[in-house]
Amino acid sequence: MFGTVPNPEGITNPPIDDLLKSIDSKYALAVYGSQRARQINSYRQEMTRADGNITHFGPLVEAGPEDKPLSIALREIAEEKLEWRNGEE
Repeated sequence: MFGTVPNPEGITNPPIDDLLKSIDSKYALAVYGSQRARQINSYRQEMTRADGNITHFGPLVEAGPEDKPLSIALREIAEEKLEWRNGEE
């Protein structure tokens, strides 16, 4: 297998099919994932400032400093740590 890996990591982990069990469309998944990733990124910036003014929640799953906010957000969605509501409700 030249140039590929048998078990790729990244956007395929967690698999899209598992993520779509929690959220009904790929587009909603992209919106919710990006919103949560922004919150995680803001939390990390607040922790870096160390001024005691924390307004965002940190990761709800185990995450290291090298993990990207979008990867963390998608794992939270896959593990059903978040509850999403449509604006229609």
